[in-house]
Amino acid sequence: MSSYAKAGTVVLVHGAWADGSCWSNVIQPLRHQGLNVTAAPVPLTSLTDDSAALRRVIERVDGPVILVGHAYAGAVIAAAHDDRVRSLVYIAALAPDEGETVADVFYRAAQHPEAPRLVPDAYGLIWMPEDGFGHAVAHKASTDQIAIMAAVQRPIAVNCIQEKAPAPAWKTKQSWFFIAEEDRMIAPESQRFMADRMGATIRSHAVDHMPMYTAPNLVVDIVLEAERQGIRK
Repeated sequence: MSSYAKAGTVVLVHGAWADGSCWSNVIQPLRHQGLNVTAAPVPLTSLTDDSAALRRVIERVDGPVILVGHAYAGAVIAAAHDDRVRSLVYIAALAPDEGETVADVFYRAAQHPEAPRLVPDAYGLIWMPEDGFGHAVAHKASTDQIAIMAAVQRPIAVNCIQEKAPAPAWKTKQSWFFIAEEDRMIAPESQRFMADRMGATIRSHAVDHMPMYTAPNLVVDIVLEAERQGIRK
């Protein structure tokens, strides 16, 4: 184990229609690099609730922290302010500025023809249609992976995407942005707009919306890069 193994923790944050298991292909590779890793559970009930849940996870770990957020979780990691957070890593993520909503940046560009129509149910919860996983969420994933994603999905509340974001941490912390060039959920041009706006270090790859499943080695690479710059520098 390396000398920096106990110096900090990588906190992985899932987005909508997912849970911590979406990081299963990257957790062990990161641990094998000597890093402490935890997957933060967020309730997907509101941006305020989710950022508070993430702060509670950060409180439980020692030392400096690298936050990694996928999709909606990009807004969550930017709202969970903590002095021990050294870097933010966005994986095909959403990064609203202060006063913007997740919906503002999600719908900034035209939706892909394969993107599903998302409508909240009577409880204000948005579920992903089962065929949406194979057509848009993870169109490069295996049939088995898509079936598992559909089976374990967790809905996201409308409040999450309609609440205005607070001042984002990316204005004061170094950030990395993994652009998914073949994303059918969050338009790649919107990802690049957000990445450029935050002044992030950009890594762009020809992958779908769920590279944690379909290109986990590339996700591991960008997290390690952020860790080297944020903790070991």
